[in-house]
Amino acid sequence: MKAVLLPHFANPAPVLGPSENGFVPLALEGEIRAIYGRSPLYGKRHALGGGRLHWGGYLELPLLTKREIVEQGHCAFFDDCAEVDAKVQRKEWEYESTSGTTQGPMTVIMERSWWPEQTARAYAAHPLLAPYAKQHGRRAILAPVGCSSNLCPYEDFEFPQRFIENTIYLNLHSDPFVYLESEWDRIVLELEASQPEVLEGEPIYLSLLARAVLKRKVRVPSVKVVILTYGKASREHGRRIAEAFPAPQVDLYGSTEAGYIFIGDAFADNSRPIDANVFIELVPFRGLAETFQIVVTTRGRQAMPLLRYLTGDIVQRFPSGFRIVGRERDLHFRRDGSLVSPTDIDRALPESFSCWHYCLSQTGETAWKLDYVAEHSAGPEVAEAVAAMLGDGARVSTTRRKLVPPAASGKFALLKPLGATAKA
Repeated sequence: MKAVLLPHFANPAPVLGPSENGFVPLALEGEIRAIYGRSPLYGKRHALGGGRLHWGGYLELPLLTKREIVEQGHCAFFDDCAEVDAKVQRKEWEYESTSGTTQGPMTVIMERSWWPEQTARAYAAHPLLAPYAKQHGRRAILAPVGCSSNLCPYEDFEFPQRFIENTIYLNLHSDPFVYLESEWDRIVLELEASQPEVLEGEPIYLSLLARAVLKRKVRVPSVKVVILTYGKASREHGRRIAEAFPAPQVDLYGSTEAGYIFIGDAFADNSRPIDANVFIELVPFRGLAETFQIVVTTRGRQAMPLLRYLTGDIVQRFPSGFRIVGRERDLHFRRDGSLVSPTDIDRALPESFSCWHYCLSQTGETAWKLDYVAEHSAGPEVAEAVAAMLGDGARVSTTRRKLVPPAASGKFALLKPLGATAKA
């Protein structure tokens, strides 16, 4: 009998439960069978036999990709798509849209209670946020429009309409680089008025908010914790945010379709799976030590549950926990196969360099450009340090800009290797 190479999981062993005689632990198998019962998609892709599930049978379950979800459409998850529409009309379920792939956006269906419930479980998994898991303190969110299943108000919503269940949604438009000063005046005023305990947002948005707050010489001493989420944060973002909001920073990582997956202290390499939300399988990545693709199976999800979902995210494992490296398509590999990630850029930037945001883009085989938004122009040592980090004879030019626009999806990137768009 051929030996089965058992998969590894980011979740600690007690969460999965014991695996005996080659059987999948009961907690994981129970979720798999529940997902098969909730969604016809999986049975059509691969039949699930009766009796206990062996690891060999688990590994035969095909991986689900974002591209497959986009191409098949959300209706593939349901027996009757008309009933989905009816439940949305009755406000039992919600439609959401996320960036998807180059083929188009992804439509996500979720039960109305799912997002707040899995958010509460994520908060409960971190000591700084646990006090707010059940009884939300006052919270302010600044992120892309449509930032979660609680549809972020935008356009012409007045202040009272954007203060919902003790949360003020500060954003009215996407792309914070094009906000007028009058818009920042409004945002800072609402922040002062609401005095939130928790400040949550996309790192670039929060970095530019910090700039606006410092420019106006405003203090918001009520903020006890800052949550960096919706996008990959640079240490530069973290430092600028801390100048205006000197509170501990938490990294909360996930996606619209899968929910929150990892949580940890920002830039501390100690992120942990949010065990109550997901099982996270670790797939070795390109032969790199302690570096993995993650494959997610959601827990307790009724509408559009995800089974062995290949998120496209890469993580590295450390004794203290995990580092979220970033999206696979946004990573660069040197000629010797070694990895370059935003963490490497952060380490390469001289301590004397300070910016609100940057993007390192590859423009040729050895040509790169570092666009950045800052108060002062960078000296030649910045380009030299980044080129030395990249190796392979890299040549780096630096340009100070007023803005660095997001992609068409509204998301920002810190690193753009050649072909990143094609691989999306």
